[in-house]
Amino acid sequence: MKLVGFFAFAALLLVAIASLRAPEYDEAYSIFLTAGHARPAWPQGVFTPGSVRGLFAGHAGFARIAHDLRAGDVHPPLYFWALKLWRQAVGPSWFAARLLSVLFTLGGLGLLARLAAAAAVPVYPALFLVLLSYGFAYTGIVARGFALAQLCNIAGVLLIFLAASNRRGRWALAGGAAFGAACFSNYLALFTACAALLWLLFTRPRLVPAALAGFLPWLPLCGWFFLAQRQSRLGQFAAFSPIRALALLAKDSGGAIFGGLPLYAGRLALPVTLVLGILLLAGVAFVWRRRHAQARLFALLSLATPCGLFALGVIFGNTPIEIRYLAFSLPWLGLLLAPALPRALLAAMLAGQTAAIAGLALAPATMQPQAAAARAAAAYPGRLVLVPFGNDGVGIPGPFIASAPDNMRILLLRPATVPPPGPAVMAMLGIDHESRLVVARMGCAGAVLLLQPRGQPDQQHECRQ
Repeated sequence: MKLVGFFAFAALLLVAIASLRAPEYDEAYSIFLTAGHARPAWPQGVFTPGSVRGLFAGHAGFARIAHDLRAGDVHPPLYFWALKLWRQAVGPSWFAARLLSVLFTLGGLGLLARLAAAAAVPVYPALFLVLLSYGFAYTGIVARGFALAQLCNIAGVLLIFLAASNRRGRWALAGGAAFGAACFSNYLALFTACAALLWLLFTRPRLVPAALAGFLPWLPLCGWFFLAQRQSRLGQFAAFSPIRALALLAKDSGGAIFGGLPLYAGRLALPVTLVLGILLLAGVAFVWRRRHAQARLFALLSLATPCGLFALGVIFGNTPIEIRYLAFSLPWLGLLLAPALPRALLAAMLAGQTAAIAGLALAPATMQPQAAAARAAAAYPGRLVLVPFGNDGVGIPGPFIASAPDNMRILLLRPATVPPPGPAVMAMLGIDHESRLVVARMGCAGAVLLLQPRGQPDQQHECRQ
């Protein structure tokens, strides 16, 4: 019954976060890809959101999704195929797309509870430490492939662990297949798979061939997509610097657990950061002092993604380090900490995480600005609203238009666009390279810039939040 209560709480929490957070840049790719418009054909002139709602609501076939991913994206297809089926059954809304991730996340938590019990880890502390981790909750509701990959990875670790405990080759085979499915949902899931298989090699080497038999058939499929995509989004990440990468790993690892708590603290940001750092260091010290029987496995799994991201930086010369990527470590960190933390330290960590989750759901600082800009522009009914087209017309226009009223008059600013004369509202959305160039010329740090027509010297352009 206690588990029923936990999962009811988890479902309510995740659904609430999914409903409260503004639409995001990357989610627009999921929406349009599965709608059959990987790069939407927005009108060249002035249009209204009501006239283009159909672009959000189509249905692409499996082959079309695979083709569009290979042609212009950096992700494998399994999640998008699942999202296509889900949207056909449930509906095309942004919130509905997020609910699929919520279901995957709840499934992952269920398997994590089973793994915690099998490894003799306190179940409820582990579940709450994971659920209330900022990065886990965030990737658990966003309409991207993280939640499905997380579910498959947890399934893989559970099956490999049970296979090693009970010497069952079929379970090792199924665990390998689950890891393959995880990688076919998100390439970065590979780090967890490699760590688990390495642990199996030292624990039950005779089961490794069975695990590889389940895992290896997925790799050619992943490679077929990855090799076609390797030139996509080459400038997405900053150039690699070892010192900067290590600093970013430390910063974002803390952010994956405690979110943006220092941002909310204002003048107290430094003391809050120090307190959170002390909590984490104390947790690590207790893990070392009270080493659980499975501490080596969970430590290996926790370190796999940070080390893997650093290795990617060395190999490809960029810095692919973000909170959402580091979220793949959080289930294992929860299992590592749960049996080691004293009650007072556990309570302090959960309190900090709870505050971070509140910020995830409610704080504008944790959300992307497209929806806020749409609301700000809607305060000037009848005016033309100028919106940056961005790199490819997906991540900026999509969330803005989804959040705008049906009758708003919108013009997307492409490189050759000449706005018509008259008063207008400029949405200050500098999110990607092209949009930042457009916004920088305006010199406004607010959500919108009120543009007055030429010939009215007494009217100044006005920057508004």
